Amino acid sequence: MKKNIKNLVVFVCICTVITLLLATTNFITAPMIEKNQNALANKALLEVMPNGKGFENVDITKLTLPSTVTEAYRETDGQGYVIKLLTSGYGSDMVIMCGVDSKGVVTGAVCLSSNETLGKEKTYGENFTDKDAAGVDGVDTITGATKTTEAYKNAVKDALNAAIILGGGSVDIRSEEEILFDNLNTALPEGEKKFQKLFLTEELDNIDAVYAAENQMGYVIVQGEQFIGVKADGTVAEGVENGTIFTDAVAKIKASSLQDINLAGYPDLEATIISAKKTASGNYVIEAKGAGYGIKGGDEYHPASNEYIIVRVAITPDYKIIDCITVSQAETKGLGDECANESFYGQFVGKTEQNYTEIDAISGATLTTDGYKQAIERAFAAVKVLKGGA
Repeated sequence: MKKNIKNLVVFVCICTVITLLLATTNFITAPMIEKNQNALANKALLEVMPNGKGFENVDITKLTLPSTVTEAYRETDGQGYVIKLLTSGYGSDMVIMCGVDSKGVVTGAVCLSSNETLGKEKTYGENFTDKDAAGVDGVDTITGATKTTEAYKNAVKDALNAAIILGGGSVDIRSEEEILFDNLNTALPEGEKKFQKLFLTEELDNIDAVYAAENQMGYVIVQGEQFIGVKADGTVAEGVENGTIFTDAVAKIKASSLQDINLAGYPDLEATIISAKKTASGNYVIEAKGAGYGIKGGDEYHPASNEYIIVRVAITPDYKIIDCITVSQAETKGLGDECANESFYGQFVGKTEQNYTEIDAISGATLTTDGYKQAIERAFAAVKVLKGGA
């Protein structure tokens, strides 16, 4: 019994000594570790703001900053700010550090970590040094890495905006989608914040787009930078000039109807045309397929999907495109799938059979662009056949 007690005392003493040694070691090494960590952090900060004298962390929890901003540091000599951002390019979790001086000019940008495929983001930050907001817009997007480099550019823009806000200024940090959403709600509050863009089958003079409230309380018509609300009964807000233009447009939309065309009588179209309809006014709505990268492409990085690009296009009897939209596609993510964005397919609106090919191609996705044009070509050809031509 005495032996056991003695062993226990010895064990306790050993544990006590070890604990004291660990505490002493931690007391000595903790400041050194912290110093090394601070040195590494300062190294990253100095990489994007080389003339910085020192940096202090800024509490951003109570500020409304771009959603990509995760950390912010103030240069202690008043030279500006360093912003840490998290964004997604072709992959997710791309971490970028960007320095912005007190004049709103980028002092440096670097990608700290990423999951991108091609690695273009590793040196892309070099393009932004000494650029202001306008200069960032002028930086070329890298062909073949559109998604990656666009995400990088947007992150740098977010850093510039964040620096303005951190400096006490104000800036509109809403995305294009958020601005559109707010404009629609302001124009027609009765829409209860739910709108759907209409695919137009009738020509509407000087009108860029029409959105319908999902609760059927009315429409919002976009004309340039104007957003005009038209209630379901056809009334527009007081003070709107030429209000009849907008009420007439809504009346024309409501009166429009589509009649299916049986393609069984047109064997030459069945291989390329998904469906065809005709409006009472004589316009055609064609869904056609084109062979993009999904059919013609395929490599070790981006395999082919074996799926066609399906395009819906409204065409007048004299071969002018009223509206165009991508119905479905399975092109390469981050490259060819840009054909599903309105910034691409919207280019065809207003084009004719003579000039529909005169659009900006998707960077790094030639096969996708050509396949889309093929679908438009087939839609024009279908209209000719349906009108009784060759």
